Amino acid sequence: MVTGGSDLLNDINLETSCKASASHSLFGNVGIFRNSLNSRDIFLPNEHLRLRPPIYFHRTLNMAVILCGIVSLLIGMTVAFGPVPRITWDHKEIHLVYFQEPKTFNYSTLLLSEDKDVLYVGAREVIFALSSLNISEKKQEVLWKVTEEKKTKCAEKGKSKQTECLNYVRVLQQLNDTFLYVCGTNAFQPVCDYLNLLSFELGGKNEDGKGRCPFDPAQSYTSVMVDGELYAGTSYNFLGSEPIIFRNSQQSPLRTEYAIPWLNEPNFIFADVIRTDPDNTDDDDDDDDKIYFFFTEVSVEYEFLGKLMIPRIARVCKRDQGGLRTLQKKWTSYLKARMLCSAPDKNLIFNIVNDIFILKSPSVREPVIYGVFSPQLNNVGLSAVCAYNISTVEDVFAKGKYMQSATVEQSHTKWVRYNGEIPRPRPGACISKEAKADGYLSTLSLPDKTLQFVKDHPLMDDSVTPIGDRPRLIKRDVKYTQIVVDRVRALNGTAYDVMFISTDRGALHKAISYENGMHIIEEIQLFPNFEPIQTLLLSSKKDKQFLYAGSNAGVVQSPLAFCDKYSSCVDCVLARDPYCAWDPQESVCVNLRESETERDWIQNIGGDASSCTASSHIAFPLPGTSFLSCVGSDSAPSPINPQPGTDCSTVVLMPPFLSDQTWHVNAHSTFLLFCQAMGPRDARFVWGKNGQNIAGVNEQSHALADGRMHLLSWVTDAVAQDSEYCCLVLSKAGNRLSKVVVRVEGSSQESWSRDLASWESAISEHEKMMASWKKTWESCNKKGKV
Repeated sequence: MVTGGSDLLNDINLETSCKASASHSLFGNVGIFRNSLNSRDIFLPNEHLRLRPPIYFHRTLNMAVILCGIVSLLIGMTVAFGPVPRITWDHKEIHLVYFQEPKTFNYSTLLLSEDKDVLYVGAREVIFALSSLNISEKKQEVLWKVTEEKKTKCAEKGKSKQTECLNYVRVLQQLNDTFLYVCGTNAFQPVCDYLNLLSFELGGKNEDGKGRCPFDPAQSYTSVMVDGELYAGTSYNFLGSEPIIFRNSQQSPLRTEYAIPWLNEPNFIFADVIRTDPDNTDDDDDDDDKIYFFFTEVSVEYEFLGKLMIPRIARVCKRDQGGLRTLQKKWTSYLKARMLCSAPDKNLIFNIVNDIFILKSPSVREPVIYGVFSPQLNNVGLSAVCAYNISTVEDVFAKGKYMQSATVEQSHTKWVRYNGEIPRPRPGACISKEAKADGYLSTLSLPDKTLQFVKDHPLMDDSVTPIGDRPRLIKRDVKYTQIVVDRVRALNGTAYDVMFISTDRGALHKAISYENGMHIIEEIQLFPNFEPIQTLLLSSKKDKQFLYAGSNAGVVQSPLAFCDKYSSCVDCVLARDPYCAWDPQESVCVNLRESETERDWIQNIGGDASSCTASSHIAFPLPGTSFLSCVGSDSAPSPINPQPGTDCSTVVLMPPFLSDQTWHVNAHSTFLLFCQAMGPRDARFVWGKNGQNIAGVNEQSHALADGRMHLLSWVTDAVAQDSEYCCLVLSKAGNRLSKVVVRVEGSSQESWSRDLASWESAISEHEKMMASWKKTWESCNKKGKV
């Protein structure tokens, strides 16, 4: 939010305000800060205002340029307009519930028990049980501290006694109705125990946590409990140099091979189980549950001057028992593959996976994997969300080609496709019905030839490609950290996947993809101190749905929608929130999940609010009218009646906002944009285009009965290329900003073609330079050998 006192008003100009907003690292691309006042909606005639869904454009770079190390120069020149949140809610404007204990930090491990309405929180040296309906209500807690002796030994190894040599709870899994299985770093001596949920006391077992929990609280880790057995991805030694995917089982503990082709400096992100379909009768398919691990690791396929990171998905089978001679107590079903998340037409590749969520529900035909990604060299703060069908993943593992180590001298390529004969049963496959028919009843009976092959070829040549072969969302000036997804059925019966994506600045973006593109419904500032969000959790109870976020400072509980904040039909419909619909009889925006009956409600995810006019007793004003009416009001059209309890000293922008007027125009064609606001008498509008002030804008103002002013301002313009417009309302009481990007289509294609040609020319020149450099280098090497 831009704020200013009387001594600053004369010094504020739109160029600095818009630029500050565009580069604001606090919220990424800031839309508007919506005040919680109940304001009325005011409109221009239909023929003057066309509301269209946003379409987004990004100019990006060739991957070869990135690998060659000049990315910082070229990316800095890109123009990448991402969707802007329509509304930004400050944490003070909405009802959020917080939990925080004094001198307690790192609330990063969350576990939800929906049948008991309890949220378990693993923090530093303590485990809490909170009411999941109101997390400010603490039910129980248990301390889990490190002894002074262990702290001292830890400090003697060069670790910080005040921070690192403590017990960070990293594993919090439901074992059964009575016990949780918990693990902590325990001053670099990881330990696991059983938490009795009846007495809320630790059992004192103090099992060795190696392979289940990291030594270092800063090391990556992930875990999932499957039928009473813990599957974990973590490090196996003090230095963190031995990565492992491990199953803690009394009957059949298994681990990965300690070899670079299996795991090469992985950063573990997420793990989950996908249950087999009990109705599947295909003999070629197996009937085994599969556990998937997601991580980013250093590439083994290619070798450059720097480390190239690759996002991976790995899979093991639940009934894997290891091999009899080869791969004893090792996974025989371990395979891994690349995850692609890129914009092919823009040569932009996102090769760091930050979080994964697997959408599983009865309404989903097959599980869908959602991932948050970022580029390895990310000096412009790009983030992306890609989605994958689980069937695509399984096709890669069940039918794809393998890779093998290459021995080509002086080549960047270290692994190539294997085109030789593949043993039977298929290496890395779960035991299928066909394999059982051939006499292979378990992995212990698999032939050595199959086991040796999977030991040497754990990497698939085929990549897992996203749905639609491109990201669902690309966003600039933000780093996404976590994601959860909820499938919501709109009034028209269409199902939408609503994505809740957190940032490293304590904010949450709520976004959907629909037929015309991507829309960020709102941005919510969850943590007042802009703490990076480390964990997101989504409840699945339809009548008690909340979102929980954990950070280093505490935990926050948020509803999934703020429908009651939309005070008019148009504001409610233009939000394009599948959870919300307008009830014309009660004149209120309702939450569909919290309402038992559906009447003649109004909702349009495409952003068409024309149905709101039919529900209003007052029509839109005609062109040239000197007053503006209150839609849905029985009062006289002027003046606008203030709402009870309104604070007259504040400034509030009113819908439709600029972000609701996202345009697609032909080059040089005329269009209109407008802003309206309420505020004190000193309020005034300033407009900008691409960071420069616009002169000669139109403005009307009307005095209201409560002493405030209603202001309406509009501009007409024509452009030849994509342009960003800002309207800024200034007042001693505060300032409000709204933005939109007007995109050019049609004849502007020639302009983009010229730009693209210039990029290709620059890349071509660079490749020529690199070829010349390589030739010189080889020549120097030959001379040195003589």
